[in-house]
Amino acid sequence: MREQPVPIPSGQGERRNVQDLPSLRDMELFVIVVQSGSFSAAGRRVGLSPASVSRYINALEDRLGVRLLNRTSRKLSLSDMGAIFFQRAERILNDVRETQIEVTREHVRPQGTLHVHSRMLVGLQYIAPALPAFLDQYPEINVDLTLSNDDVDIIEHNIDVDIRIGQLADSSLIARKLVDSERVLCATPGYLAGRPPIAEPRDLLAHNCLAYRINLGGVTWRFLSADGQLTEVPVTGSMRTNSGPALHIAMMEGLGISLMPDWAVARELAAGRLVRLLPQYRISFTSFENAVYAVYSPTRHLPVKARVFIDYLARHFQSVRV
Repeated sequence: MREQPVPIPSGQGERRNVQDLPSLRDMELFVIVVQSGSFSAAGRRVGLSPASVSRYINALEDRLGVRLLNRTSRKLSLSDMGAIFFQRAERILNDVRETQIEVTREHVRPQGTLHVHSRMLVGLQYIAPALPAFLDQYPEINVDLTLSNDDVDIIEHNIDVDIRIGQLADSSLIARKLVDSERVLCATPGYLAGRPPIAEPRDLLAHNCLAYRINLGGVTWRFLSADGQLTEVPVTGSMRTNSGPALHIAMMEGLGISLMPDWAVARELAAGRLVRLLPQYRISFTSFENAVYAVYSPTRHLPVKARVFIDYLARHFQSVRV
């Protein structure tokens, strides 16, 4: 006698033949049974009687031709083949959920308030100017932008995206590099006019060097030549500051020479408002020293509003290298 088809426990009256391969619903019910430890507990989770759950599992075993569960009056346990089927079914279901989330995410309209923190210089020069076009493209997003040079706990302060510069110390966060960077030495044509030429690093001793202050000690700029020779120059000048924007303004006003990240002066160099000095020397010896990163918390799924913002910034930074 031909076996009768077994209904899939979907609540929608769907039916299929027992000769078919196991469906995702079969796998899901089996995984729920194993996780719950009994037919009755699994039945309460899916809205079926214990007898119905037992029938579905029996039908699954018949379909596969193997015993998946060892049954006693007190408990259920996995057979050897059941353990293999459980591990693979669980993995398949997780993959399907991840795929559904990823596909759905592509169709979700980015919306809501996006909380962004950024270092001052990059925030003023690139993040803030990029916002009008970004918000025009995504009109349902609002941006709450905070600028400071402080290290912030992005989870405590509810920051979606933190724009950071330089080597990242907190390995628990996820970082996407937006642009590599090196420091470049530059000054305005007006400052250089009529002053001693600069052909090698030690020529800087005769110039007003504007320095970024990290501590209260002296300032030494280090230059690496193409043949690997290191030259250290203890520079002096009429201004030191811990503010990148203030340093940039003073340099653009013709006060003196400064070291700046290349992304911070790319437009001025391209337009001739600044002149790059000693380009034959490297002043950043590792690429991460001044790289710009978008940093976010390691949540399971990055919010759509944050993802589109990071993607937008990555494209925006493509044109800022010297």
